[in-house]
Amino acid sequence: VQLQASGGGLVQAGGSLRLSCEASGSAFSINVMGWYRQAPGKQREFVATISRAGSIKYADSVKGRFAISRNNAKNTVYLQMNSLKPEDTAVYYCSAALYWGKGTLVTVSS
Repeated sequence: VQLQASGGGLVQAGGSLRLSCEASGSAFSINVMGWYRQAPGKQREFVATISRAGSIKYADSVKGRFAISRNNAKNTVYLQMNSLKPEDTAVYYCSAALYWGKGTLVTVSS
C-alpha cells in the first residue's frame, strides 16, 4: 500500500486547509485511515481516524475545528482543517493500517 498526501501549505491563523491522502496498491482491505502530526521537536501525535463504516475519532485539540472524511471508492481520506492555530503547525502524516505516507507540511502563521 502506498499513501500519497497533499494539500499542506502556509496559512494565517484562523484560516483553513484541506489535506487529501490517496491509498493505492492493496488498499481495498484497509479499515481505518487517519491523520497524525509531528510538530518540530515533538513526538508524533494522533489527530483523527475514520473507519470504512464511518466511525470517527478526534484528538481533543482539534475537535470542533477539524473534520475527517473518506471516499471508499477512491481509497481517499480527507482532513478539513478550519480555525487553524499556530500550534497546529506540523508535518501531517496519513496512515492506513500499518502504512504511513511521507507527510505534508502545514505551517500556520500568527
